[in-house]
Amino acid sequence: MQKATSHIPQISHFFSDMGGFASFFTKSSKRTAVLDEMVAHRLPSASSTRWNFNSRAVNTVYEHKDDLVRCFQTICYSDAFDGPTKREAGGFVRMLEDDAFCFFLALFHKIMPHVDILYNQLQKRNCDSVYIGGVIKAFIGRMQVIREAVPSLVEDEEYRGPVQEPQPKKRRALAEDTQRHLAVEVCDTIMTHTKDRFAFTKHLVSATLLQGDLFQQHSRTFPDSALETTVEAYPSLDKARLKTELSLIYDNEEFQNCSGALALYQVLMANNLQDTFAETVSLLNILITTPMTTSESERCFSTLKRIKTFLRNTMTQDRLNALAMLSIEKKMTCEIPDFNTRVIEKFASQKDRRAKFLYK
Repeated sequence: MQKATSHIPQISHFFSDMGGFASFFTKSSKRTAVLDEMVAHRLPSASSTRWNFNSRAVNTVYEHKDDLVRCFQTICYSDAFDGPTKREAGGFVRMLEDDAFCFFLALFHKIMPHVDILYNQLQKRNCDSVYIGGVIKAFIGRMQVIREAVPSLVEDEEYRGPVQEPQPKKRRALAEDTQRHLAVEVCDTIMTHTKDRFAFTKHLVSATLLQGDLFQQHSRTFPDSALETTVEAYPSLDKARLKTELSLIYDNEEFQNCSGALALYQVLMANNLQDTFAETVSLLNILITTPMTTSESERCFSTLKRIKTFLRNTMTQDRLNALAMLSIEKKMTCEIPDFNTRVIEKFASQKDRRAKFLYK
């Protein structure tokens, strides 16, 4: 969502400012002590592997905006802090009193909960195209409601900064028409990117053809509609031959014991049946290499950021791949008996070393 709206300069600047709140307090325990005393709530740390950081940061700043202003003002007027700290705190006070910042804060406070709901629903492993279509439709409907409520949000005084002493009237940084235009553009951009990103969900229907726990059901009633959708999505497949091969697979008891597409693929390859079930193998190759959701790739990127740190940025590609595999498949490695012992023995037997790893 943030990337979808990052092409708007004002929105990109807003999210950049949001990341400064947490970094300001993490640099000093004295600042954190004032935060605990005045706000009694910690700001979420800006982590590159925490996917919902922006959502939590927006909600926290919005809900504790007045307390944060008093916190920053206390730091500004305290003799316990140095000049640079006071200047930074004064900048945050002016930011929280800025009409444009407060407007975007209120806008994204309304949007973020729906984004979190959509994200949590799409992270489920068992989801089909009908479910995703319903979830996307509901999300777009909620975004449309927010879009239609933009005029009232622009005119609402609740999102403004804390009420201060009367000051000379000054020109607003963003006019109401500009705020309304940007808010509508944000909503339209989010809805457009959501529709484009989830326009193709036919691979989820195709996956049901090779779902092991459905083979008995498919043997009684062949899933013709799923087959039609699969052939439409992947025109290179031969529909008639694929249907014949799938019918044989559904009626075979050995294939019914396969837990999924990967297990079925391994059985076919182990028994040299790739020529006999050529169309099924082609479909399996497509499904195995196509992630059903984005959670797999996102977890890989998060793992990469944890592994390739500043102190380990010169490792070779082979070592990086090996460490990433160990981190991602941590559960599998823990289930292997004597895994650590076997790794040490292999490492020690590769070549002669000064240290004695093997004792006879």
